[in-house]
Amino acid sequence: MITVFGTGTGAPVPAEVLAGARLVVGGRRHLASAPVPEDAEQVVLGALAPALDVIERYLEKESRVVVLASGDPGFFGIVRVLAERFGSERLDVRAGVSSVAAAFARVGLPWDDAVVVSAHGRKLRTAVNVCRARPKVAVLTGPGAGPAEIGAALKADERVLVVASALGSEEERVERVTPAEAAGRDWGTSVSVVLCLDETRELGAVRTVAGAPAGPDRWALDEGEFSHRDSMITKFEVRALALARLGPRLGDLVWDIGAGSGSVAVECARLGAAVVAVEKTRDGVERIRANAAAHGVDVRAVHGAAPTVLSDLDDPDAVFIGGGGRELPAIVTACARRARRTVVVAMAALDRVPAVREALTGAGFGCDGVLLQSSRLAPLPGDVTRLAATNPVFLLWGSRTPVSDEGVAL
Repeated sequence: MITVFGTGTGAPVPAEVLAGARLVVGGRRHLASAPVPEDAEQVVLGALAPALDVIERYLEKESRVVVLASGDPGFFGIVRVLAERFGSERLDVRAGVSSVAAAFARVGLPWDDAVVVSAHGRKLRTAVNVCRARPKVAVLTGPGAGPAEIGAALKADERVLVVASALGSEEERVERVTPAEAAGRDWGTSVSVVLCLDETRELGAVRTVAGAPAGPDRWALDEGEFSHRDSMITKFEVRALALARLGPRLGDLVWDIGAGSGSVAVECARLGAAVVAVEKTRDGVERIRANAAAHGVDVRAVHGAAPTVLSDLDDPDAVFIGGGGRELPAIVTACARRARRTVVVAMAALDRVPAVREALTGAGFGCDGVLLQSSRLAPLPGDVTRLAATNPVFLLWGSRTPVSDEGVAL
């Protein structure tokens, strides 16, 4: 057996845990403070592969092995690697309090409704997009993905950051800062976790299932569920296929260009994505914000015309373009150059289809599309029903091989 002991947030390692151990593996600070038997070999954890090879040699001799780890070693910790290499049946895991649990405890908040995302050795953009999309997020930090970097990415978002450093030690600090304040400081290397809170939305609702919401019970909502001007809204039939091609999910960033009422933006946010809605009219921006608030999601509404305002935005995973007029081909080109996965374009004018298709293929996307024509049931006098045709819409999409980002725990 391999005993895996989680030190929690500063808990000492009991002598009985290490009694009889022939090999003890852990971080330098763990080994320095633990009562390691004098005749036991010690391996300082750095690169995992050499340490795993040493563990295997001791297991072949049926010698006792102890692995020391921070916090809860089964929570974004070494248990996963050990179980994959040696089998979970050979592990005796003794979990400590995780840094996430400790950080929420320090600020007196429940965390059964929080999303936890690791930025340690992973791409920071996923963590940032989760912070934009959810009101309560814990980010496990790492080199190049600490409070300063998180704060810099979230300067445009209304968030509070709780930075927990050296939890469980005499140097422990728990500080509440704005993203701008976090971005302007040197935090050193002792930060354990950053909590990102949207205090304008409800925190701490009663839950029966932990983690992020499972997702909306329906999508492609009826137009009547959004405020819009003169029926200027993407119809639900078009929205349904657009959502299927966009594939919005937690950790993604989606642009909605020429957002109008923001119906596509709101639907993407309901499915878990962080969303930026670009709209050139002032009343449209306010309408987008009102629709987002009505559906309980966070959509960042940007006033301005594409492609001019796009240079200030982070690169998206997916883009929906529902407006643009004569500038549409240029907008598609600008979006396609920066989209990581897909671009979906809705248009009513047949004349613009060739140029949009050329813009997508010219940016290296595979291109496909359909003409959507639907008829809805409508009442007639005499308790009978007719079919009422909606305006036909061309929907084109370009896609490329997706780039996966790991690190989200629900």
